[in-house]
Amino acid sequence: MKPNRLNRMAVLVISTMSLAGMSIPANAQQQPQEEQKQPHKQPQQQEPSQKQSEQDQKRRQQQEQKRTRQQAQEEQRQQEKQSQEKERLQRQSEEDQKRQQQQQQERARQQAQEEQRKQQKESQEKERRERQSEQRDERREREAEQQDRRISRQQQQQLIHQQQGEVKQYRRYLEQQESRARDQAEELRRQNRLAQYRYQEEYLEHLRQQQRRLRDERFDYDRDPYFYAAPIYRYRRDGRYYEINRYGANVLRQALHAGYAQGFRAGEADRRDRWRAAYRDSYAYRDASYGYRGYYISRSEYNYYFREGFRRGYEDGYDSRYRYGRYADGNYFMSDNILSQILNFESIR
Repeated sequence: MKPNRLNRMAVLVISTMSLAGMSIPANAQQQPQEEQKQPHKQPQQQEPSQKQSEQDQKRRQQQEQKRTRQQAQEEQRQQEKQSQEKERLQRQSEEDQKRQQQQQQERARQQAQEEQRKQQKESQEKERRERQSEQRDERREREAEQQDRRISRQQQQQLIHQQQGEVKQYRRYLEQQESRARDQAEELRRQNRLAQYRYQEEYLEHLRQQQRRLRDERFDYDRDPYFYAAPIYRYRRDGRYYEINRYGANVLRQALHAGYAQGFRAGEADRRDRWRAAYRDSYAYRDASYGYRGYYISRSEYNYYFREGFRRGYEDGYDSRYRYGRYADGNYFMSDNILSQILNFESIR
C-alpha cells in the first residue's frame, strides 16, 4: 500500500512541476508585452509634469519680473518723492533767504530814514543856531555902524595908499601862480594821486576866478567904510599886538573858515589816495590865498590865518571827523569856539 501512495504523490509532484513549468513561459511572454506597452505610457506621464514645470518656471519669471517692476516703480516713486522734497526744501530756503533779505532791506531802509531824520534834525538845529548867530552879528554890525568912529582924513589916505600897493602885489602874485601850479599838478600825476590832483585843479580854477574879479573890479576906496572906520579890536600874533576894525576882523574870520574848508578837502583827498598825512606839501597850504580879495588886510595876514584853519581842517578831513569844525549847507566851517580861541579879539572901545 505504501508504494502506491508514493507513486501517486510522485505523480502529483510531477504534474505540479509540469504545470509550473508550463506557467513560466506564459509569464515570460506577458512580460515583454507589458514592457513594450510601458514605454508608450512614460512620455504621456512625463509631458504633463514638464508642462507643469515650465508653467511654474514661467510663473516664477513673471512673478520675478513683477517684483522687479514693482521695485523699480517703488524706487522711482522714492526718487520722485525725494526730488519733490528737495525742491520743496530749496523753495523754502529761497523763500527764507528772500524774506531775510527783505527784512534786512527794510531794517536798512528804516535805519537810513532814521539817520536821515536825525541828520535833518541836527542840520535844522545847526541852521537855527547859525541864524541866531548871524542875526546877533548883523545886530552888532548895525549897532557898530551907528557908532563907528571915523579916522582922520590923513589916516584914511595913508590906509588907501597902502591898500593899493597890496592889490598890485597880489595881482602880480596871481599871474605867477599858473606855472607853479602846473609843476605841482604834474608831480601829483606822477605820484598817481588822482583825488589830490582833482582837488588842486578845483582850487586853481577858483584862483583864476579871483584873478578875473580883481582885474575887472572897480573899487571905490573913498566910500568903503573899512577905510574910514576906526579900530575896535586888538589881537596878538607872533608876540605883537595889532588893531583892526570890524571889517578887517570879518576878513580874518573868513580866512579861518576858508582855510578849514580847503584843508578838510585836501586831507580827505590824501586819505582817498592812501597818501601819508602831510598838509605842508599841499599847494593850497603854500598858496593860502583862497578867498582873498586883496582888500582890508595884507595878503601875509590872510595867509597866516588861512593856514591856521587849513591845518585843522586837514586833520579833520584826513581822519574823517569834526574835531575843529562842522559841515553845513554843503560846506565846511570852523567851530565858533575854535575860531574865537585863535583870534582872541579884545575890545578896545
